Amino acid sequence: MVSSLLFVTTLVFQVQGSSGTGFRPTADVRQPSTVVPPEAPKNVTPEMRGDIFMARKMYREALETYKTGPADSAVLANKIGIAYHQMLDLEDARKYYERAVKLHPNYAEAINNLGTVYYARKSYRRSITQYKKALRITPESASILSNLGTSYFARKNYDLAFATYQQALKLDPEVFEHRSTMGILLQERTVDERAKFHYYLARTYAKAGDVEHTLIYVRKALEEGFKEPDKFKKDPEFQIVRDNPEFKLIISAEHKVL
Repeated sequence: MVSSLLFVTTLVFQVQGSSGTGFRPTADVRQPSTVVPPEAPKNVTPEMRGDIFMARKMYREALETYKTGPADSAVLANKIGIAYHQMLDLEDARKYYERAVKLHPNYAEAINNLGTVYYARKSYRRSITQYKKALRITPESASILSNLGTSYFARKNYDLAFATYQQALKLDPEVFEHRSTMGILLQERTVDERAKFHYYLARTYAKAGDVEHTLIYVRKALEEGFKEPDKFKKDPEFQIVRDNPEFKLIISAEHKVL
């Protein structure tokens, strides 16, 4: 199973240089100007350089650069873990997340990321333990709640997954749509039952009154072969879209399973 990972808490670093020109007009207008080269950026840390490599998806270069930074930095240990994670090296990712937590025991992002390693290994109970631990530190994190819900879903505890997704969506209406590619916290999006997963996302958005996203995920669920399409007609959450012409069209169409 190819892991699809998403990041939040985006870190952006721009290198700013300064340049000057030394053009002094004289009586001879054909005299060439003297150009002073831009000064090299100052105080560019290994973390900043590593972030640039991460933004370019150059993960090997990123982790090698991060490793030149302070060895006692929990933030760098976490970022090295993410770089390994992106390279699908889960064992080294786990080691660096654990190192980050050892350096900073209340580092919720690293604890969450450790949970995503357990999730990728299908150790869902252990992933749930890590997500709950992270949420005790940052209870308002929609992304961690989303991850917790996905672990409940993987264990087929659909009611708890649905309730947890509702909490996450209430905190961040865009929590299921994040698509950035760098940061300090991983958001899991790999599930085995995608059709059912999208049914629950559609239901979550319907419960929140978000018609646009409800329709998007109703369509996705049906295109992926959701086996209980009558639920869209019977579940009370979908009352909000039942008179919607697009919803009627989606439900009545014959969907080719992707």
